[in-house]
Amino acid sequence: MNKQKIGRALKLATVPLILASLAACASPFKADVSRFQAQLPAPQGQTFAVVAEDPALAGGLEFSQYADYVEDQMERLGYTEALPENANLIVRFDYGVDKGRERISTSLRPADPFWSPWYGYRPYYARRLGYYPYGAWGYGWQDPFGGRDVDSYTVYTSGIDMKIDRTADGERLFEGKAQAVSTSNRLQYLVPNLVEAMFTDFPGNSGETVRISIKPEDQPVKRK
Repeated sequence: MNKQKIGRALKLATVPLILASLAACASPFKADVSRFQAQLPAPQGQTFAVVAEDPALAGGLEFSQYADYVEDQMERLGYTEALPENANLIVRFDYGVDKGRERISTSLRPADPFWSPWYGYRPYYARRLGYYPYGAWGYGWQDPFGGRDVDSYTVYTSGIDMKIDRTADGERLFEGKAQAVSTSNRLQYLVPNLVEAMFTDFPGNSGETVRISIKPEDQPVKRK
């Protein structure tokens, strides 16, 4: 086998390994979902319309994009979309993400095997050659006895709020909230997945809060 064929074979062999490593890096989207309901009407000829709970969002392109995810889920259940003035059900929808808060994590750091009480820190090349220049000494540059590494990062709490009212008498039929804590504040990623969590096992048990985990392959929008 020539070198070109060997190189091609090695490349092909590494593809499954790369895909496996990418799958291992992906993580599920987790949200806490709380739902309360009266008796929702069966989706037999029932129509609905999604409107903004916050008047400031009404008519916006961003709201319209997120409302599409709610509309898709309602249609999947068997309801039919209609104009608000003609709909049997009004779905009031809101979303948001906070400004974030800092979290700190610590991890143990092993002792430095190349540290000497006489010469301080010794680079590997100096240790191997038995040569310890004065410049290699640096007490405090790295703790020779080990210790803890401290990392800080920002986490954000995002959420959606959904209510369903019957237009005939204004009765509230459903209330639901979905919240997630993550290191992303990108609504384009968060809102579709929160909607997916809201409609998982919809309408759920009234008064119950459940943790919904969405597998990476089932997430409507992937994290970037």
